[in-house]
Amino acid sequence: MGQGGEPIMSTALAEERERAQRKKTNKTQSQPTSRMSRIKDRHRLVLQHVVILIFLTQSCGGQHQMIGPTQPVVAMIGDDIILPCHLEPAVDAVDLTVDWSRKDLKPRSVYVRREGVELLTEQNPLYTGRTSLSVNKLQCGDVSLKLSTVQLSDAGTYKCLVPKFNAETVVTLAVGSVSSPVIELTNVKNKMVLECKSNGWYPEPQMLWVYSEGKPISVEPTKIVRGSDGLYTVSSKVTVEKGQSYSFTCKVQQKNISQIKETHIHVSGDLFMVQSNTAVHIIINLAVCLISVGTVIFVIWKCGQKKTENKRLEDEFQNNEEDLEHVQQTIKKLKEQKTSLKNQREKLITLIQEDKTEKKEIMLETIPALALDKGKQRQKLTNKEKDLEKRMEVHDELLKMTDKLMEETENIIIQMTERKGKLEKDKEQIIKHLREKQRNEKDFEETVRETSEKQ
Repeated sequence: MGQGGEPIMSTALAEERERAQRKKTNKTQSQPTSRMSRIKDRHRLVLQHVVILIFLTQSCGGQHQMIGPTQPVVAMIGDDIILPCHLEPAVDAVDLTVDWSRKDLKPRSVYVRREGVELLTEQNPLYTGRTSLSVNKLQCGDVSLKLSTVQLSDAGTYKCLVPKFNAETVVTLAVGSVSSPVIELTNVKNKMVLECKSNGWYPEPQMLWVYSEGKPISVEPTKIVRGSDGLYTVSSKVTVEKGQSYSFTCKVQQKNISQIKETHIHVSGDLFMVQSNTAVHIIINLAVCLISVGTVIFVIWKCGQKKTENKRLEDEFQNNEEDLEHVQQTIKKLKEQKTSLKNQREKLITLIQEDKTEKKEIMLETIPALALDKGKQRQKLTNKEKDLEKRMEVHDELLKMTDKLMEETENIIIQMTERKGKLEKDKEQIIKHLREKQRNEKDFEETVRETSEKQ
């Protein structure tokens, strides 16, 4: 047993040593393999983060949004205003489609510009000749709309859209109209009535009196009347006792358009206290006093009217000049478009003639092919003829569209030319009125001077 068991034991020991050695070798080899695996995983994770970051950067960089005002734009009737709207980030929008519209209108279009051309045929008639975009600003992504000679009907919500980027925003326009109030004095027995009146307001305003404390007065409710032009007239009366002094301020305000107009008056008690027993003396003093006050009020009012009228005429002249310039530019662009369409029409006619000539040639080639029964050649000619017919249909359709566009362009040119003539006539009339006003002012100043010297 001792001799027979010895080789068996040595064999078992040898196998055990071999297994231990193999295990040690595998462990030694697995360590670098595991380390390499971890490094690869880290590299893969970093690469994934880089790819995601690049994707997000490109996605964010490629998106454009439209930026508009957060508060309503307020304009007075007759003003020229800008409805702000621009692309962010900035991009050249000269050749892009820009669409301004109001969904409460039919048609909705306020202004459309496509590939550098204004599409006036789609524009709502309410805005004819009153809208424009600045080419210089378009180059910087600014698609703000200029609206000239603002009207009451312009109030509303406008949508600014650039379809290429699906970018849009809304701009709210609030339109207002204001005027300074006027106070009139009226004698009623032993009382004095002060009436404050102001017309031409929009939206509906509020009127209130501010007066010195401790004096008994009677204030009538404010009367508000809306005229056929949509504008409001407000008035209110205050009754005071004679023989006391009062300081009044009549204030008219409209909070929606942040407008306040006011006028002040001081009524002295001495004006109504006549210390005389003779009725003749009372009448004379009162008459002289009223005449003097009336003259001063009339002169001040007349001067104010002159200034207001002159300012209105000057504003009309400036607006007329801008409208005239815009109309002239539009006519120039339309004529350029008409010339381009004319050239396109001539090219299409040439192509149609070539199509007809080619069709005749195909027919001439088809007859011998039929006679000789050449199947392949006949099939080739048939396919060629079908392609030609499709091309002829396309050319015919393009020619019809071109003719229609030429006709519409010509109609718009006629309309804009008529408007140009009207603006030029209006300009002449405004200049004439301004000259007349200047002459009348000189005559009026001389009259006032002579009246003052006599008094």
